[in-house]
Amino acid sequence: MSDHEDVGKEVTALTQNPSMIGEKGTETVPLVEATTSPDDTHVPLLLSPFKQERGSETPTIEKQKPNFAPSGKLAAASNTVQTAGQTIVLKYHEPAEARKPPARDAWRMYIFKNDEIVDTVQLFEQSCWLFGREMAVVDIPIEHPSCSKQHAVIQFRYSEKRNEFGDKIGKVKPYVLDLESSNGTFINEQRIPDAKYVEVKDKDVIKFGDSRREYVVQLPKT
Repeated sequence: MSDHEDVGKEVTALTQNPSMIGEKGTETVPLVEATTSPDDTHVPLLLSPFKQERGSETPTIEKQKPNFAPSGKLAAASNTVQTAGQTIVLKYHEPAEARKPPARDAWRMYIFKNDEIVDTVQLFEQSCWLFGREMAVVDIPIEHPSCSKQHAVIQFRYSEKRNEFGDKIGKVKPYVLDLESSNGTFINEQRIPDAKYVEVKDKDVIKFGDSRREYVVQLPKT
């Protein structure tokens, strides 16, 4: 009898009599094994006839989630100005609490040079004023070389406080914010912190860098 005939008879015998499986000399190879997935749901997984050794399982690689946040260039582009064939990135944009002051609060700023008024700015006409040397984007130019291109802003902001009776009282006030300039911004000869709103009060004197010009903020009495 040939070897092929012996194998054929053995297979036939196993098919007709399943109880012979597992007897000495007969080895079975499982093709399906139940495993536990990370969410404790039992899922049958097909395995190779050659069972992997313990500890050699292929590590599960977590799929990277999509990131829809804007890249640095895209974020910068959303706050840019196109002018005279060039793109200027603005260092500042107004906060959510930005407000134009009411007409009754007619804030003004008087610019002094050598004790003489050289200009007057009606601050109440808009909510934000940008100071600096970048003439294409600033509201109030500062030509002194010690000042930065975008040096500082005066920003009107709305805030609420509660009085002694618990009622909310809202008011729009001016603040100065130094845009991390090289030589600083000063209120009444005191340098203010970078990138921090500092409230400006009636008759405060603002100076930028080493410029000798004085910017006096006033709220005329009504």
